[in-house]
Amino acid sequence: MSLPVNLRAVMDEMDMAADEMTAYINCKTGELITLTDEDFSYAEDDDTNALIPDWQKELVEKAKMILADDDYIELPGRFEINDYSIMERFCYSVEDERVQNALLQAIKGKGAFRYFKDRIHEEGLHDDWFAFRDNALKQIAADFLKIHEIPHSDE
Repeated sequence: MSLPVNLRAVMDEMDMAADEMTAYINCKTGELITLTDEDFSYAEDDDTNALIPDWQKELVEKAKMILADDDYIELPGRFEINDYSIMERFCYSVEDERVQNALLQAIKGKGAFRYFKDRIHEEGLHDDWFAFRDNALKQIAADFLKIHEIPHSDE
């Protein structure tokens, strides 16, 4: 990938990250890559080179490059994205008070994500939710790129 960075590609990379995965962007070239904790573990330990599966060797080399190169910066992860906060904001954006209250009740306590998902399906808000979440991710990605002065496009 080259500059300007495609905003959708950044959003997709951010959305793919999980607890054991981290997404990075090269602020000079726009290259995006997501690596696992295991990739970095292998990259930091030269004694394990013989143990690295062939399919993972290229990823470990990328991890070594990221560790050695300040041009790579971590994209916003789950903590910065905060899906719960996005769900809560969506609930408050719903104008129908009955539905809003039902959604707010669904996100309280254990199982909030599952109950929320069930409720948006019951209320026929599935498409509205995904459009809202997509817009929130877009804003987070655009703000991140702006802060780091990385040019981007929506196309």
